[in-house]
Amino acid sequence: MGSLILMTQLPEPVNRKALFLRACRCEPVERVPVWIMRQAGRYLPEYRAVKAKHNFLEVCKTPELAIEVSLQPYRILGVDAVIVFSDILIPAGAMGLPFELSDKGPVIESPIRTAAQIRELSSFDPEQETGFLMDAIRGLVRELGPDVPVLGFAAAPWTLACYMIEGHGKDGFPAAKAMLYSDPELFRNLLERIAHATARYLRAQIAAGAAAVQLFDTWVGELTLDQYREFALPATQILIEEIGAGDAPVILYSKASGHLLTAAAESGANVLSVDWRVDLAAVRELVGPRIAFQGNVDPCLLLGPEVGVRRAAREAVESTGGIGHILNLGHGILQQTPVENARAFVQAGQAAPVADKVRVEGAR
Repeated sequence: MGSLILMTQLPEPVNRKALFLRACRCEPVERVPVWIMRQAGRYLPEYRAVKAKHNFLEVCKTPELAIEVSLQPYRILGVDAVIVFSDILIPAGAMGLPFELSDKGPVIESPIRTAAQIRELSSFDPEQETGFLMDAIRGLVRELGPDVPVLGFAAAPWTLACYMIEGHGKDGFPAAKAMLYSDPELFRNLLERIAHATARYLRAQIAAGAAAVQLFDTWVGELTLDQYREFALPATQILIEEIGAGDAPVILYSKASGHLLTAAAESGANVLSVDWRVDLAAVRELVGPRIAFQGNVDPCLLLGPEVGVRRAAREAVESTGGIGHILNLGHGILQQTPVENARAFVQAGQAAPVADKVRVEGAR
């Protein structure tokens, strides 16, 4: 695919896909892999140029456009993984809940309020209803070749349920919590339906070539530990078990969830992606050595001086020694972020030394 984007100077030749997969499995690495959540976004002038001509959903549903914006951060920043450009509400639309994306976020036309609406949700065929995403993944794999991982993603059941019930983003998601309290069996049924549909959706992404998939459980911090164990965790476990990802690791992202991480470690995910509110070394003590971590620099740090950005990246790697660690932010990159700071974050993370006991010579 043609592009006017200038290729940034990449670090030493490395098989980024092998590096990323080894980090996911807590295997030896010569450096940590680095990517950024929401890395294809409005902080990039090249992305804004595309969005000036096409709306968000048009970009999501047009494989050529999704491929182009997905590749921008790789070309500009030199990240180690390319996540396909899409939206977490795409499965909701495929299940029968049309939505729009406004400047204030997603809006579902007819949010779920009744058991009848839940029964009517479609068990969709991902290749038929969301084939545009699978085509984008296949196109990215062709563009990038065998040495760069393409990442797929979806919302975790709790987070998607929050949007499906509330109809839009809202602090605390009171309508979702009201259903949880007033009819827990109905709520559990919705979570399980979402889990089954999302498992099929992610299996299709892996079949299309995704090297790993990430579940975004952005709003799970709204739950207590007991609520998480009763509702969100079982649905997430069903989803991950049904993915049957094989060699494709599953990353589970959660926000404001420090009180839930020991339970989240029971989800079946290979990697826990956590926000900046927790200390990675302390979490390692809690969950043990078999689960990798992703994160967790505060996105706001990238709004400050470059020297602080580089220091934060190095310190995040130092906190884990590079053992089972994918460097990332603790949430999506902010629109106001200077591109040079995003590039500095990536380069500093890639240059950060890892502990001697996990360093290897070259990626094969």
